[in-house]
Amino acid sequence: MGSVGCVPGADSARLHQQAQEALARWAEAVAAAGEAAVVPVGELTRQIGTWEPEVGDTYKVALMSGLVVDQAGSLPDDVPPEGQVRWEDGASQAVRLLSAVQALGAIRAESAQPCPDCVPLQVTSARLTSATAQTTRGPADVPVWEFTIAGTAVLVTRVALAQQVTVSPPPWDPYDAPVGLAIDSATASVDGRLLTVAFVGSPYPGDQPCGADYSGEAVESTLAVVVIVNERRHLTLGGCAAVGARRTAEVTLASPLGDRAVLEVRQGRPVPVVRGR
Repeated sequence: MGSVGCVPGADSARLHQQAQEALARWAEAVAAAGEAAVVPVGELTRQIGTWEPEVGDTYKVALMSGLVVDQAGSLPDDVPPEGQVRWEDGASQAVRLLSAVQALGAIRAESAQPCPDCVPLQVTSARLTSATAQTTRGPADVPVWEFTIAGTAVLVTRVALAQQVTVSPPPWDPYDAPVGLAIDSATASVDGRLLTVAFVGSPYPGDQPCGADYSGEAVESTLAVVVIVNERRHLTLGGCAAVGARRTAEVTLASPLGDRAVLEVRQGRPVPVVRGR
């Protein structure tokens, strides 16, 4: 049997609408952050080490809920001098930093879920250091605050950038969920004209049962690129196993990527980008 496009006209229009809305939200976020902002990608709060068995179940949930407090009220609240973000290609940028108190507040502010029965984690000390983080310009060494927690050897870190682009997706509506495949990374060619994007798709090519072929499309602005992944599935009788695999698609840009962010189409979030390969 032949292949059939699984993104009909209505979905195509919806995808382009989502892309334009994502570009508009990104422009607002960039304007709010200022021109010197760095764009970290992914989790800004991380941990170093593994929770001990006796505390892991409770401490993990407490951190996810943003329940972290200054045990003695002694963390520094003075803002450090400017720091540096350094990329692998040798580029660097001076950045304003958060104080330890502000960084701890940022962890609390982005709590993923409430946990009324959790006991807050007690922060005993803080150290300004650096760590590798993904950004829209590729991996970089960025300033982070490193917190010690009472009762565990795990260290909690928080990106210390005071000026960063943060975009909030629209509220989730289960009755009107966004459409499309969300990419999770991108690689740019040396000239910045070609993007190879990665995502989870069918494990089989389109000429096989339950298979699919993919192509990419870019919706561009001066600040960002939203990538739409078009899928053509093999028309298969019966059901297909819900098993995904890493797939890629190529996208040709109207102009070189430059310092623009690459956004996925469902929520408009930035993805990690490897440049110049």
